[in-house]
Amino acid sequence: MIRKATIKDSEILANIISKSFSNVAKRFSLTKENCPTHPSNCTTHWVESDIVRGVQYFILSVDGNPTGCVGLEIPNSEACYLERLSVLPELRGKGFGVFLVRYVLELAKTIKTPKVSIAIIDEQTELKEWYKYLGFNEIATKIFKHLPFQVCFMEFDFGKATNQPVVRGATIKNQITSKML
Repeated sequence: MIRKATIKDSEILANIISKSFSNVAKRFSLTKENCPTHPSNCTTHWVESDIVRGVQYFILSVDGNPTGCVGLEIPNSEACYLERLSVLPELRGKGFGVFLVRYVLELAKTIKTPKVSIAIIDEQTELKEWYKYLGFNEIATKIFKHLPFQVCFMEFDFGKATNQPVVRGATIKNQITSKML
């Protein structure tokens, strides 16, 4: 089950996000000192600030337990951003990440935004391939002075996408209620 998170869920979200990104931080030697904005350092304050500025978070629960989350930021009608896709490490490989991404894609489609963008560590090639499988394309890479890695920008363009947001043979749209929008 996926539900829209509220500010009351900040602690749950921060816990899922920081745990989910801890292995990436370890792999790329990211610390609070050299990369304080990496999601492995997520706090409740961070999540609360996101929600206040308009990021919509969604929590995936399995058997009543929070398992993953994803954020969707809609700054304007031309694009939106998929953020903080997180699945607890011990529950990966079960399709939860795919379900969360496709859920957000369907939401974006219902608000008629033409594109959904993401930014990932460029060297994380397996993640890049996973997003390509879901219909995202690499757009650009950029080096930021404050980050110890190169960033890869990817986007899902609804006008060009051949990979439609479908999970288990049914569109996610059938599973979305107007309360979640």
